[in-house]
Amino acid sequence: MVDQKTTQHSLKKDKYVNARGGNSHFLDLFCSKCNQHLALYQKDGHGRLLRMYLDRIFEPQEFSFLHSRISDKAGMPNLKCSKCGALIGTPMIYEAERRLAFRLIHGSFVKKKSDGVYPPAQQTHNSHNTEKGGSDEKRN
Repeated sequence: MVDQKTTQHSLKKDKYVNARGGNSHFLDLFCSKCNQHLALYQKDGHGRLLRMYLDRIFEPQEFSFLHSRISDKAGMPNLKCSKCGALIGTPMIYEAERRLAFRLIHGSFVKKKSDGVYPPAQQTHNSHNTEKGGSDEKRN
């Protein structure tokens, strides 16, 4: 196995964090079909993960740089698993804040709380901290 350099990310603190009560944390997202790691994401506020804002995706770099390269929804690709090709999300604009995001498809991903390190230590998500995407039920 090849050792890959790990990166420790810090949470972004801006007007969007404050608008959601100042509560932020990192999530690792995995494909629910093949368990492939999809993204390291900063979730602001409480509640379900319904959309992924482009400016909150930290890794992989192909997604983290989208917010600086794309200015409209038409230029955005669908969010798909790089391993199995499963559709995870579709482009959207969150009108209330005029922010580009992916509208996530319920059940297409699994999320796990993260410490902000990329790549994640384990690429499996069979733990008590894991939740099926779009659901408030714990998954074992």
